[in-house]
Amino acid sequence: MTRAKICGLKTPDALDAALAAGAAFVGAVTFPRSPRHIAPLAAATLYARARGLTQVVSLLVEPDDALVTEIALILKPDLIQLHGHESPARVAEVRRLSGAGIIKALPVSTPDDLTAAADYAPVVDYLMFDARPPAGSTLPGGVGARFDWTMLQGRSFDRPWFLAGGLTPDNVGEAIRLTGAPLVDVSSGVESEPGVKDPGLIAAFMAAVDAASSRQGYMQ
Repeated sequence: MTRAKICGLKTPDALDAALAAGAAFVGAVTFPRSPRHIAPLAAATLYARARGLTQVVSLLVEPDDALVTEIALILKPDLIQLHGHESPARVAEVRRLSGAGIIKALPVSTPDDLTAAADYAPVVDYLMFDARPPAGSTLPGGVGARFDWTMLQGRSFDRPWFLAGGLTPDNVGEAIRLTGAPLVDVSSGVESEPGVKDPGLIAAFMAAVDAASSRQGYMQ
């Protein structure tokens, strides 16, 4: 069964839509250049409603020790998603500082990019394969880009992994069919405009994931 993460939630109606639809993970982006940015204290207030219902994820991009500590003390996420160029050693340090589990996002454009997974597997709980942003992008993800999903066919990894990048309610079923992804992540694909989540699209995305999972289970 494929589980889903809805990322970049910053309003009560968007978070409630994700919870109602059964998202296994919900993500708060703390990165000022992102249209989905939410400060740690605001995130803690909003995501309190998700405690015990789903896994709360804090997405950070190359955070310094002060921000990691602030997030750990104020938001208290179940997982921290690192979405920059953090080395395996830095990932291990963030885990130690925060006490949270770790998702490490890896940018993918060619099959060679998947080899980095082996370096990170010992220090993370989950891997995430996200499309490498277009040249000139100021964001490490959440720009609607996608990569060739067939690269993941027949591949196995030492940690559970998310497929991310350009997923929408219309294509997530195909993505799951092609890759067998155990986990999927969406942000821009359920927005009406950058940073504005659409509850209807969230519900449609989750319905598509559930339908694809059912088909996968039937085929097995």
